[in-house]
Amino acid sequence: MPVPWLHPQKVAFPPTHQALAEPNGLLAVGGDLSTDRLLTAYRLGIFPWFEDDQPILWWTPSPRAVLFTDQIHISKSLKKTIRKKHFTIKADQQFEAVIDACASPRQENQGTWITSEMRLAYIELAKKGHAHSVETYLDDQLVGGLYGICIGRIFFGESMFSTESDASKVAFVHLALRLKKFGFKLIDCQVHSQHLASLGANEIERSDFETILTRYIEERDYDSNALWDRIENWN
Repeated sequence: MPVPWLHPQKVAFPPTHQALAEPNGLLAVGGDLSTDRLLTAYRLGIFPWFEDDQPILWWTPSPRAVLFTDQIHISKSLKKTIRKKHFTIKADQQFEAVIDACASPRQENQGTWITSEMRLAYIELAKKGHAHSVETYLDDQLVGGLYGICIGRIFFGESMFSTESDASKVAFVHLALRLKKFGFKLIDCQVHSQHLASLGANEIERSDFETILTRYIEERDYDSNALWDRIENWN
């Protein structure tokens, strides 16, 4: 079955069950990265993922990597690092710096899927209060963090970075614990990685993921200002 192209003006997606099995989850091509289209996509469990030499590609893989907030795994060594309060954790202080660090190639001659178009789109989401960053500081220097989209009681993780050992893991643990406190069900991790699996992420079927979205995506009865506090740190 050919992958459908999205209408440039109509914000709509094909049914997710039409996603390809190979490559896993490819659903549609084209469209744009407007705020309306991105929010519509995330509410359906769809996300963009493409490189500079490709058109916009939209994905909804099955199985889906997720971390349930009540199943966060903190290793003994990571607990020790957190107890030492070696790092300071804050939120939404340097969103652009976080996304730029996440976009930096991890290895020599390695590219990035966070294109300039993606960067601008998610910065716009952050300005409108939909995208957020959690940041790790060492001696007032940004050394790790992550960013993602928050809709209802679901956090859709996008990327993380670290320039100090465990810096991104510490940010992730603080995020998961804060989300759990405010009744969030899960963090969407999109696809499996050993890094996320070590923190407790596992895989569920697309249909189960969409059932959870249906229940939690429109819930608004929490204090978002308390969740994404810009003044107090998260330690």
